[in-house]
Amino acid sequence: MKIVLIGAGSRSFGRGTIVDVLAATEFRGKGVTLALVDLDAAALDVMLRLAQRIKAQLGSDVALEAHTDRTQALAGADFVVTSVARKRMPLWEQDFRVPAAYGFRHCLGENGGPGALFHALRSLEVMIPICRDIERLCPNAFLLNYTNPEARVLHAILHLTRVKAAGFCHGVFSALRRVEHYTGRPIAEFDVTSAGMNHLYFLLKCVDRASGADLLPTLVERAAAETDPHLQLFREFARIFDVFTFPSDDHIGEYLAFGHEFMGRKWKYGQESRPVAAPETARLADLAAYADGSKALDKGMLAPSGELVAPVIADIAFDRRNRRAAVNVLNREGYIANLPSGAAVELPAIVAADGLHPEFVGALPESVAPYLRTQAAIIELVTEAYASRNRKLLLRALLLDPCVNSIRNAEALLDDMLRLQAEYLPSFA
Repeated sequence: MKIVLIGAGSRSFGRGTIVDVLAATEFRGKGVTLALVDLDAAALDVMLRLAQRIKAQLGSDVALEAHTDRTQALAGADFVVTSVARKRMPLWEQDFRVPAAYGFRHCLGENGGPGALFHALRSLEVMIPICRDIERLCPNAFLLNYTNPEARVLHAILHLTRVKAAGFCHGVFSALRRVEHYTGRPIAEFDVTSAGMNHLYFLLKCVDRASGADLLPTLVERAAAETDPHLQLFREFARIFDVFTFPSDDHIGEYLAFGHEFMGRKWKYGQESRPVAAPETARLADLAAYADGSKALDKGMLAPSGELVAPVIADIAFDRRNRRAAVNVLNREGYIANLPSGAAVELPAIVAADGLHPEFVGALPESVAPYLRTQAAIIELVTEAYASRNRKLLLRALLLDPCVNSIRNAEALLDDMLRLQAEYLPSFA
């Protein structure tokens, strides 16, 4: 079995995924190869040496490869894992600041709001060519995508290519930890179902396995009384809409016209949110110390990622038929009854040798479903715009966004961003 990790040079994603694969006892003695891919040769070299140390520490027999040319790695691949971005932080900062300069009050600027349009286009400029290579070199491979904006990227992949793919995100586990916090009990004692869209989803069921008691009304009450200053939008959703959603105000707020009320106007990743005199630790220098052995592999470096890559690959490879709390797929069979069939949705699924089997979860509460239907319409426009290279469709997608309230400013923003990011958006140059 061959697993290809594209974007392996990432300090967090690359390290965590490498640990997950090398620590998986299911892969031992199975002739597994892990191929690391990154365009940054220096970062890739560090990650390969780090992986070799982790492999020795964990006693893994997974074979390791490293390639800057993904086509060399993809030939014969069974699974491809992607988490890719170009100039992530500088371009993300533009995604936030430039729309704000045109008067659009949004928050975060990553997966929703006007900034997400440009994030999505940049990601598609990288991901669609990767998918074309998969179609050519390993057409039977299964793609596990983490590249954001998850819903927009996955929607385009599944509508514009023949690649078998699903999207994954650790966000649901934050909601499950909040359930544990409110109940004081481990999540394994509950039967939980959540569904919606990536970064905006809702608990539909939380049942005590032992007693059969429905705990969801109590959880909503607790959420509506939340006092944590970082969870005030989460609280308002419980108080006003009677739902228990993903407890991260910045992600929830991206999809809403009023999200900015709870996030302030400062972009928390920007320079103005950091002490000016504080030097940043060089990413490669930090990892290199572990890779060359001058630092011992500590718990942090050997910690699992908390993501589902390795477990899902094992589920498919060994037909384990495990239920996974959140996978991103298309709503083709009406898994969520009141969302469009072509929408990218996040919900539980059984994972087995013949693929993913999403659960039919019924309808989302109509108090919140319209927000997701709006996002589904935006995402459909973005996919169509990318496929046709149609700037008018990009403008329509902007104008449908809840955070956009001006045609003139939207047109000016579109022209400005396509100029500023022309190097990364050649399809619209």
